[in-house]
Amino acid sequence: MKSPDHNLTIRVHRFLPCSEAEGPGRRATLWTQGCPIHCPGCFNFQTWDFRGGSSRTIDDLFQEIDRVSGLEGVTLTGGEPFAQAGPLAALAGLCRRAGLSVVTYTGYEFERVRQSTRCDWQALLEATDLLLAGPFVRELADTSRPWVGSANQQFVFLTDRYRALECRIRQVPQRIEIWVDNDGAVSFNGTHSEEDERATRERLTGLGLALVRKKE
Repeated sequence: MKSPDHNLTIRVHRFLPCSEAEGPGRRATLWTQGCPIHCPGCFNFQTWDFRGGSSRTIDDLFQEIDRVSGLEGVTLTGGEPFAQAGPLAALAGLCRRAGLSVVTYTGYEFERVRQSTRCDWQALLEATDLLLAGPFVRELADTSRPWVGSANQQFVFLTDRYRALECRIRQVPQRIEIWVDNDGAVSFNGTHSEEDERATRERLTGLGLALVRKKE
């Protein structure tokens, strides 16, 4: 197998070293920058612009992931991960070889990705354990399953690592995490709607907390 070029870069919107709201167990989570799909009602619309975010090498990202103890795996979300499939496949491969699992999101339907002749798309599929596929559809909004926001989105178990979840996925709780930076800026992650975020902010404000919206 050809070794990955560790100087490959990924356009990154956000990176969390540890989260329990973005897939099974404790996970490093990477939000890529840039998405061509633009689902109406997307709650990560700040990730659409391909000119935003910052550029990081896969070596830099992997080293940061590798320093975190007790991780189950890494989650690649966005943005649209398949818009940067080549470098993400290389990063995912490094993580898999380190014993970590890989969960990848895509706004494309699984069949479109599976049937694609693009080598980089197939490489990212091969490096993924669980694919969460399909666009967010506002009219089908549904949070009865974890990690996805609408009823059309698919859980595609590409390896056996999480296949046991398939028959009990609705029993896995949906989580929302709230992060407060040193400057007081607040950010949310985990699958949630704008209404969820607004209601949570109102509750926190009611407790006397002054919230500052995180600048993207």
